[in-house]
Amino acid sequence: MKGTVGELGEFGLIRELTSRLTTTSAVKLGPGDDAAVVAAPDRRVVASTDVLLEGRHFRRDWSTAYDVGRKAAAQNLADIAAMGAVPTALLLGLVVPADLPVTWPAEMMDGIRDECQVAGAAVVGGDVVRGDAITIAITALGDLRNHEPVTRSGARPGDVVAVTGWLGWSAAGHAVLSRGFRSPRAFVEAHRRPEPPYHAGPAAAGLGATAMTDVSDGLVADLGHIAEASQVRIDLRSGDIDIPSQMSDIGQAVGVDPIQWVLSGGEDHAIVATFPSDVKLPARWKVIGEVLNPSALPQVTVDGAPWVHAGWDHFGDDQGAE
Repeated sequence: MKGTVGELGEFGLIRELTSRLTTTSAVKLGPGDDAAVVAAPDRRVVASTDVLLEGRHFRRDWSTAYDVGRKAAAQNLADIAAMGAVPTALLLGLVVPADLPVTWPAEMMDGIRDECQVAGAAVVGGDVVRGDAITIAITALGDLRNHEPVTRSGARPGDVVAVTGWLGWSAAGHAVLSRGFRSPRAFVEAHRRPEPPYHAGPAAAGLGATAMTDVSDGLVADLGHIAEASQVRIDLRSGDIDIPSQMSDIGQAVGVDPIQWVLSGGEDHAIVATFPSDVKLPARWKVIGEVLNPSALPQVTVDGAPWVHAGWDHFGDDQGAE
């Protein structure tokens, strides 16, 4: 492919992007019509949407277009899994400058397509618009498969808190990239391209999870949503949370206690859930805390004390790119 998006034109770009897609049995009518048709055997559709803005959520000097596509799809598909649903479809809204090389949105679409395949979903449609900065808007859909959705409001005193997936890896990778380095590679790649445990969400629903969310804004911040919605206190045991030795090495090198990344770093999209204490959890789940009666306001504590380091807030005073 040669040339820019402007030279290719809107419909040429759409043809290029849709030609790279695959489908699934849930897609009854894919891209090319006024709207797509996706099967909903459960007769309920789980839906989530998110927006990524260049310079705010990704940087082209840090991440390839393919990485950005994988990340954009992953953070939306993880929301579907965190409701206990199976991802089925994804819609893409794309804003790009006219002088952007065609290879960039094409490779981004490859990333979105491949992440959808990991989750068992497919891109079914979208829209492209000319604009000054690259903006990616994703809407993901899912099917509950006859389960009730697992919301944030079901945690009860006596439940245990368990997590599966990475914690703090993306934040550690961000710290590395911010200082101009590209290694340790595993942490840099975790930031560029998260790996949510999609199947763990529906599996947790089947195990009887009482509340669940993915870790997008930080473990404490996201569990805070569960605490507030459920009107409970959640206490985490820091000693039960694994910190890899390489993460400790990075923390020592940059002067950061890695527990801050684990508890406040977002964008790993691990799945954290509360379960009745008598549920036998598979080995992939790590119990890291418990649900208690609120002593005052609903909150999350760490080793019995409030955690003062905030997670991600899009309208916070000190939020840089990515």
